[in-house]
Amino acid sequence: MKHMNEKLLIRSLACGLVLTCVLGWLPTAAVAEQLPENIIRLHVVAHSDGPEDQALKLKVRDAVLKEAEAYCHEAESREEANFQICTHLESIAGAANQVVAAEGFPYEARAQVTEMFFPTKDYEGFTLPAGRYRALRVTIGEAKGHNWWCVVFPALCLPAAADQDALASLPKEQREAAQGNYKVRFKLTEWYETVREFLTFE
Repeated sequence: MKHMNEKLLIRSLACGLVLTCVLGWLPTAAVAEQLPENIIRLHVVAHSDGPEDQALKLKVRDAVLKEAEAYCHEAESREEANFQICTHLESIAGAANQVVAAEGFPYEARAQVTEMFFPTKDYEGFTLPAGRYRALRVTIGEAKGHNWWCVVFPALCLPAAADQDALASLPKEQREAAQGNYKVRFKLTEWYETVREFLTFE
């Protein structure tokens, strides 16, 4: 009888722990689902994994960020930034191709706005949870190399962003979630979003 009571107690404690974790995670999951509504990611894919192509990818990244910022710096919402990026996609691709040509590569860079799944990603000073984000996607050549992710709106990946609160345009709870110590919770969100992505899009 005593043994059964001990097992029952252990099970009750385990259930309580799981319930506590779930209840603690749910508010974070709700905020995590809202974050993509205010952010446009940047996704740059290199031609290959060769060192020269990877170096080219970073130079293209810098040019694309600079060009996009020229059009988005006054945008106050994702919708405004998205409009500016879509309107100037040709110019953004042109900036990428100028770098490719100047570096002496025979590739073509292409730019598009799309919806993409991103895993949880740590940046300097903030973390973005997994989920489907609107993204400016730039592919170089055959686009078979490692990619580079960041954020084009708000301008979190520009050097100037380090000197100001680039997350200030986000709602308070979303800003606090991105800047807070929620990595474990975001990992739970990533698991949930990955499963949902598989069930929805496969």
